Amino acid sequence: MKGNTIMAKIKAEYIWIDGNQPTSKLRSKTKIIEGPVTELAQIPDWGFDGSSTLQAEGNDSDRAMLPVAFVPDPIRGGDNILVMTEVRYPDGTVHESNKRAHLAAVAKDYAASEAWFGIEQEYTFFRGRSPLGWPDGGYPAPQGPFYCGVGADEVFGRDIVEKHMDACLHAGLGISGINAEVMPGQWEFQIGPLGPLEVADQLWIARWLLYRTAEDFGVNATIHPKPVKGDWNGAGAHTNFSTIQMREDGGYAVIEKACKKLAEKHQEHIAVYGADNAQRLTGLHETCSIHEFRYGVADRGASIRIPLPTVKQGKGYLEDRRPAANMDPYEVCAILLETVCS
Repeated sequence: MKGNTIMAKIKAEYIWIDGNQPTSKLRSKTKIIEGPVTELAQIPDWGFDGSSTLQAEGNDSDRAMLPVAFVPDPIRGGDNILVMTEVRYPDGTVHESNKRAHLAAVAKDYAASEAWFGIEQEYTFFRGRSPLGWPDGGYPAPQGPFYCGVGADEVFGRDIVEKHMDACLHAGLGISGINAEVMPGQWEFQIGPLGPLEVADQLWIARWLLYRTAEDFGVNATIHPKPVKGDWNGAGAHTNFSTIQMREDGGYAVIEKACKKLAEKHQEHIAVYGADNAQRLTGLHETCSIHEFRYGVADRGASIRIPLPTVKQGKGYLEDRRPAANMDPYEVCAILLETVCS
């Protein structure tokens, strides 16, 4: 109580990205703070044991969380919030695992490009050791009827997907759609179009909500790019990208120029497009080989797909089909800006 005013208490779930390699994981914990929260400055910095998250040694384990964004908590409801944070050293310097700080600098450098990103996050549900809906110790029917399918014999996990979509909407995230994917038990949601920091922050929050929602159903959601070996589609995070010049009249020429720049930096992009991506980018299952770069119109077997409406209108966007489902959006957005806008 302050004076005659009773301060409300709310639950703030602090979310951060750990130091696990080659693919970082999400961590979170709850802090009780004064609320309701209406601006970022009201949310206090916090800390955690970095020696338990591969971000510190035990003899110097304190690491700091700097709040960078917050949204309503759709799971707890009320005035409770989810807080996205950056990892820092106690003195405020950027931790090596913090990829957001670099994107913030790059986004500032190329702000004049007014870049938009839309990320298509694919993932696969597992119950135990098998994808959701697969027979125990066996395989379902071949791929074909499951993509955007309807019916209990073709779609598995829709109740989880619907709850996750509602959670993203309640949180105010820029989710733009969902669909069942080619492999049974595999789904996709899309975030964007948004600016670079917004789309990356929101994708990480949407991933957290996905894991947390699936947890209530006793199901695991994985973003491994090849969760099932063999003649099954992998999981990607196709990244749609445009600048203001691409979206204006004459933008198609700018898109073609961007594709040529991306060709020159193919290996640099692959290096930050997700671990185990070679298992997915084989030249099969709607992918281009990881060892090759090519772009084409309406070609889902290309590294870069230029949508047909973009060609017809002479302006629009490109789709980078190379990022794996487990990519870090901070790194992907940063390198796209650096390559295309430089």
